[in-house]
Amino acid sequence: MLAVQARDLASYNSWMNQHLYAACSQLPDPVRKKDSGAFFKSIHGTLNHLLLGDKIWLGRFLDHPFQMTSLDQELHTHFEALQEDRSATDKQILDWANQLTDEALRGELKYISIVNPAPRKYEMWLAVTHFFNHQTHHRGQVTTLLNQRGIDIGPTDLIWLPEVIERNKLEE
Repeated sequence: MLAVQARDLASYNSWMNQHLYAACSQLPDPVRKKDSGAFFKSIHGTLNHLLLGDKIWLGRFLDHPFQMTSLDQELHTHFEALQEDRSATDKQILDWANQLTDEALRGELKYISIVNPAPRKYEMWLAVTHFFNHQTHHRGQVTTLLNQRGIDIGPTDLIWLPEVIERNKLEE
């Protein structure tokens, strides 16, 4: 993965989270927290897991492990606090991605797995790809749950990221 790709994916992550949280804010809290049969039960649970996963992976990348108890640990009960933490974490992700180099992405990442506490080692580019893929996977679940409630958040494809559109404009 090229460093520029990681930067685009970090921008995409932030952009999509802004749209996702704006859409979710249209729902009352009991609806966001209702068990809808998703992996992490509800919209709130899925948003929480997504933030938790980002904090875990970012901690690994920055060599500052994030302390947690489980993959469904609730970080914030209140939606507004979850949204504030999401925005702050997205800024951290953008800052980290903006400092990534192709050389760093050719390196490796070593950590202890949470799911099965054992040492792991992966190529950094693969770990970074997984990080961004995990985000997209769970955001897709939330967009489905929103769609089932009549809320369409609009285009979700990477090619609609404003800076990607600008960079790829055809000259007239």
